[in-house]
Amino acid sequence: RYFMDWKNDVDSYFTIDATEGTIATNELLDRESTAQYNFSIIASKVSNPLLTSKVNVIINVLDVNEFPPEISVPYETSVCENAKPGQVIQIITAADKDLSPAGQRFSFKLSSEASNKPNFTVHDYRNNTAGIETRRNGYSRRQQELYFLPVVIEDSSYPVQSSTNTLTIRVCRCDSDGTIQSCNVEAIFLPVGLSTGALIAILLCIVILLVIVVLYVALRRQKKKDTLMTSKEDIRDNVIHYDDEGGGEEDTQAFDIGALRNPKVIEDNKIRRDIKPDTLRFTRHRRPAEDNTDIRDFINQRLQENDVDPSAPPYDSLATYAYEGNGSVAESLSSIDSLTTEADQDYDYLSDWGPRFKILADMFGEESYNPDKVT
Repeated sequence: RYFMDWKNDVDSYFTIDATEGTIATNELLDRESTAQYNFSIIASKVSNPLLTSKVNVIINVLDVNEFPPEISVPYETSVCENAKPGQVIQIITAADKDLSPAGQRFSFKLSSEASNKPNFTVHDYRNNTAGIETRRNGYSRRQQELYFLPVVIEDSSYPVQSSTNTLTIRVCRCDSDGTIQSCNVEAIFLPVGLSTGALIAILLCIVILLVIVVLYVALRRQKKKDTLMTSKEDIRDNVIHYDDEGGGEEDTQAFDIGALRNPKVIEDNKIRRDIKPDTLRFTRHRRPAEDNTDIRDFINQRLQENDVDPSAPPYDSLATYAYEGNGSVAESLSSIDSLTTEADQDYDYLSDWGPRFKILADMFGEESYNPDKVT
């Protein structure tokens, strides 16, 4: 009978037939993980199990070409704007995850879609390296900053494996000797000699100016709103706007103009005085004027009576009260204080008033008045 020596950890990858002694795989093998296995097989006699022997078995895992080759390291490729045709800008190499046998060869070429673009080409040096060369005279960052170059890499194992790797080529500004000076993105739009700090300062100034303009416009709008707003102390608070159109002087029912009156008078007397009332009729009892009543007291008395009378004007009318003759040189011309007869009146002083009162002096003088003599 045949047995596996279970003291070894790799025994789980293989199994052995106890009668035939055939060794078979128990799991999938990966040469890239383990290229060789070493374990022991024990053989014993059926009739006498104590008679045994041990032998070491070495299994080498053969390689299968299952991984395509790839570029060994990521490259940061750049080209000068003043590059000439045929200039080598990058040397590339390849690597294969498979444990390649001695003499493994890699080939490099452009993909079919990139072969028609006259920008760059791949030169295979046939020593597992290749060079990226320019195919045009000069490159412009303003027109195109980045170029993507697909490179196909193949190995020489069986079956042949290949992969397409894309190189990124950046256009940079260089001096006359080909030394790269700047490959930054902002350098595309900057003139020669303008640094990044200067660009930041310019942008900061622009932002500050924009903020100032926005604040100025906001303050102007706020000031305009404040001028249109009416404060509590503004006299325009007492202006009342009416949107109702009246029918003229006779239309007294269209709107109430009582609000235009003095607010204190409205609070004291709620009855409208712009229309002559028809329903309220109050009998006014006027005290008879005394003989010795002064004209000022008489007027004040009548004024008070009309103020408390709701049926009295003003209803589209105006009552004017004035004391005549106060402070005049001619004194009062009212007949209330006149003498009983004209004979008791002396008009001689009219002749002292000058030419303007000559006619009155002739009319009321001692001489008889003749209109024909008046010029």
